[in-house]
Amino acid sequence: MAIVFKQETFRDDFTYRNSPENIRRFPFPFDRDEYMYSVNMEPHVKGREGTVFESLIDVDEHYVAEMQDRALVLKEDPLRYQALPHMMTAQWDTLELLMEEQAAGYPEHFTLIRNGDQWRWINRPLGIDDTFTFGDRSTLPYEPLEYITRQAQGDFCIVDQRDGNLWMDAGMVTTQADWSLDFDIGMNFMEWHGPVPLAHQIGVFDRALKFLLNLQQGKPTRRFNWTMTINPRLDTSPENYHKWGPDRTTVTSENVGEKVHLRVELQSLWRLPRSNAILFVIRCYLMNMEELVTVPKWARRFPRVLKTLPVELIDYKGLTRYRETTIDWLSRFDDGVPTSPGIFPD
Repeated sequence: MAIVFKQETFRDDFTYRNSPENIRRFPFPFDRDEYMYSVNMEPHVKGREGTVFESLIDVDEHYVAEMQDRALVLKEDPLRYQALPHMMTAQWDTLELLMEEQAAGYPEHFTLIRNGDQWRWINRPLGIDDTFTFGDRSTLPYEPLEYITRQAQGDFCIVDQRDGNLWMDAGMVTTQADWSLDFDIGMNFMEWHGPVPLAHQIGVFDRALKFLLNLQQGKPTRRFNWTMTINPRLDTSPENYHKWGPDRTTVTSENVGEKVHLRVELQSLWRLPRSNAILFVIRCYLMNMEELVTVPKWARRFPRVLKTLPVELIDYKGLTRYRETTIDWLSRFDDGVPTSPGIFPD
């Protein structure tokens, strides 16, 4: 079935909203009534119909609007895309993967035709119909990674594996939760995760690095990450903190339902075939509290999760100013009934 794409904004007047159908497929990240950091990796395989797991690269009703917002970010700040010279093979790997997955998952919207190294790519939602030579940079309007990630939801980092570590050596990052590709480019796995509290002390990143160094081709893995955002703003980068940071002071008991958003990242990691690099896909989803409470299970669970957060995580995630206001607002939807296991609506 063809997706009906919405015309909406993630800045200025913030017209972004989820349809009732999109709320039901939202990747709510909490499978119990409390939260603590963990590696929480699982195989990235196709899941139940009507969820974000139906296809391995998810496309939803916000696709066109998100690609328009990415173009605006890149126009303002071209350094949101960077790739070190030795990553060109990995760029082509990534282009192939994303084209294959989008065409397989959404054939009514995307078509990939291959005749040897002569490829034709049709992207109907964005009005793109390009023929190019696979492996020849001069036949595309951008570098391969920039070309395809201007047409794919989420952020994309390619990490090179060498010296027993992973190095962030290429990326397209315009929907990040307060971290900077320009700052992290060239860093290793432990360096770019340095600011995260608690997780280092309990060995989360040591275990995660060991796991990822052994990631096999054809067996991608996934995990959730989450935070909260005021207004449906995709670009919450350090470079633009002056635009979104003050929003945290604007939450009141009257507007919390509309302004406060749960921001979830479905992170998938893929071993690339030619380069042996790892593609790190960080797919961002936003849902405000008014939308969240339309699912009774989530309305009960989320305030319980917020109440159990360690103070270090509250500070790190930037929730200090509005967490209590959000809990107070949500608590009227928590009737104390036990919640069922798992993340999906009842």
